[in-house]
Amino acid sequence: MADPTPAEVQSYIEAGLPCQSLSVEGDGRHFFATIVSAEFEGLTRIKRHQRVYAALGERMREQIHALSMKTLTPAEHGATQ
Repeated sequence: MADPTPAEVQSYIEAGLPCQSLSVEGDGRHFFATIVSAEFEGLTRIKRHQRVYAALGERMREQIHALSMKTLTPAEHGATQ
């Protein structure tokens, strides 16, 4: 199985998690994502990451070697702008 591109990882996340903003960078094995979603409201950072992993499903075991992420609510994202 070929390594996924950042665009593919982005589409996988978008398919399983409604995002107000999403960007993914990476080299095919290691990725960094900045994810803004209202679904993160009231969740701890660990629960937010678990929500992203659930959206990626088996791809985290089979295709994506490492994923670092910054998970923000829309309010948190607005405060950093």
